[in-house]
Amino acid sequence: MGVVLVTGSAGLIGAETVRRFAGDGHDVVGIDNDMRAYFFGAEASTKWSAERLAEECPGYVHHDADIRDFDALNRIFHQYSGGIDLIVHTAAQPSHDWAAQEPLTDFGVNATGTLHLLEMTRHHAPEAPFIFTSTNKVYGDAPNELPLIEQETRWELDPAHPWAEHGIDETMSIDQCKHSVFGASKVAADVMVQEYGRYFGMKTAIFRGGCLTGPGHSGAELHGFLSYLMKCAMTGRPYRIFGYKGKQVRDNIHASDLIECFAQVAAAPRVAEVYNIGGSRHSNCSMQEAIALCEAITGKKMDITYLDDNRIGDHIWWIGDVRKFQAHYPDWKYRYDVRAILEEIYHGLEGRV
Repeated sequence: MGVVLVTGSAGLIGAETVRRFAGDGHDVVGIDNDMRAYFFGAEASTKWSAERLAEECPGYVHHDADIRDFDALNRIFHQYSGGIDLIVHTAAQPSHDWAAQEPLTDFGVNATGTLHLLEMTRHHAPEAPFIFTSTNKVYGDAPNELPLIEQETRWELDPAHPWAEHGIDETMSIDQCKHSVFGASKVAADVMVQEYGRYFGMKTAIFRGGCLTGPGHSGAELHGFLSYLMKCAMTGRPYRIFGYKGKQVRDNIHASDLIECFAQVAAAPRVAEVYNIGGSRHSNCSMQEAIALCEAITGKKMDITYLDDNRIGDHIWWIGDVRKFQAHYPDWKYRYDVRAILEEIYHGLEGRV
């Protein structure tokens, strides 16, 4: 078996990817320089995750490198040139709030870093599938223009709308809307990954994720919704809700369910495919509903503060339609819903908070 190269390898999705492919017998090479600690502070550091990977996956090779550093990437890819079977690119600056503080850093990591990796793949591993974790933020605030109806604990899409039954599909425009600085940098990366597929014939796949989550998440207030929420529920730390009456809806997918998507693509790659991926109608909740679940699981009342101002570019309602991916890869199935995800996060945080 050849090498699987994973960027952001100590992060939530990266670490799950390392375990999945190392467990299949692949040599796995990781690239991660713990930028998450720079973005969100020491408690969001993924150092603990990198150390755990070294213990759990004896064949794992870790490179402390920045994807903005073209020469560093070139040295790594050259070392494994001709032996790389798969690239999974999960490294990112993931917060639209943080991006506005340092737009150059955000664009450098999300857009320029992605372009570097595409060039490395084109020159060193042109036949290897290239999987990119994009985001539903590439749609900007366009979902907020949908006809939404306020219910007791959530906003919902008007049942008469064609997306009401299954969620938003890939035909929604990414143009003429406010994205946030983060959303714009991810649009640049997303489109470039598509272009390398269409122009150079590379086997690229783009996953526009909803909330990606699981027990491996180092949740912080600006990123990692369910993980940070559960951390607050367990410790009594105050939690702030930003706007929309706490009724904003997100679909949530467990990291291991997403990595199974990656495995399906790796086994039967296509060219320049774009997929909305998340919990869909199978696994979604509003902020109010997530708080109620956390309180039920921990047995503790949460300390909640509500702020009227919503985050710029934030979605009021997002449920993604995953049927395109399921049509291409019908063997893929969900294993987790929201409650199962939160229960696993709870047990994963025991002893860490």
